[in-house]
Amino acid sequence: MKTVIFIPARYASTRYPGKPLVTLNLPDGQVKSLIQMSWEAASSISGVDAVYVATDDDRIAEASRAFGADVVMTSEDCANGTERCADALARAGVEADLVVNFQGDAPLTPSWFVEELIAAMEADPSIPMATPVLRCDPQTYANFVDDRKNGRVGGTTAVFGHDNRALYFSKEVVPYVAPGALPAPVPVFHHVGVYAYRPDALRAYMDATPGKLEVLEGLEQLRFLENGIDVTCVEVEAHGRVFWELNNPEDVPRIESALCAMA
Repeated sequence: MKTVIFIPARYASTRYPGKPLVTLNLPDGQVKSLIQMSWEAASSISGVDAVYVATDDDRIAEASRAFGADVVMTSEDCANGTERCADALARAGVEADLVVNFQGDAPLTPSWFVEELIAAMEADPSIPMATPVLRCDPQTYANFVDDRKNGRVGGTTAVFGHDNRALYFSKEVVPYVAPGALPAPVPVFHHVGVYAYRPDALRAYMDATPGKLEVLEGLEQLRFLENGIDVTCVEVEAHGRVFWELNNPEDVPRIESALCAMA
């Protein structure tokens, strides 16, 4: 099965303009941009035939080519990363059995998250698209709650059924957990912003109309659910690794701290 990864990256983020080019201080003293670290993380994933940065911004494209990435220039009209992946697939002129959307703001994504996602779709050809979910540990749950308490939009949570099909995704912390002793294990799952699609699912997405929930939450994956396309949640394990995306400027020290812990 031929698998390609696209890393969608845009400069004009409403919450954090220029985010892909934000620099992080590494434990060894190096300084790297967020997009470079994300590309390096994506390039470490086994079983992948090609990795591309997909962007409509010349600054991101120039920086990406400078550290050795293949770049696909996409339309400025792409509303989200899934649309950008669909556009990039068409423009790159490559044939693929599976397309992976690897978020450009998640350099802490372990390779096995994506490898297990690909394996799940290889094992079940009926799955149109899938995404990893990670059970929150107490610290991650506290980060979610702290972000919401302070009016920041942080990570995304996922709710899914016994068959692992997604029921809902939200930027709120769902399900609700009453104040007091935190249940063990924590009943909240962090949605890891990686997607694997079959090309037919990407085409169906582009033909579908954005729904009210997608617009309200600002979450692209809700378009699948609102149009009756199943999203399979693949539960992954962190194995001691800290996972967090760079959503806000306040996340920079969180990620730098996690990188130090990994060193």
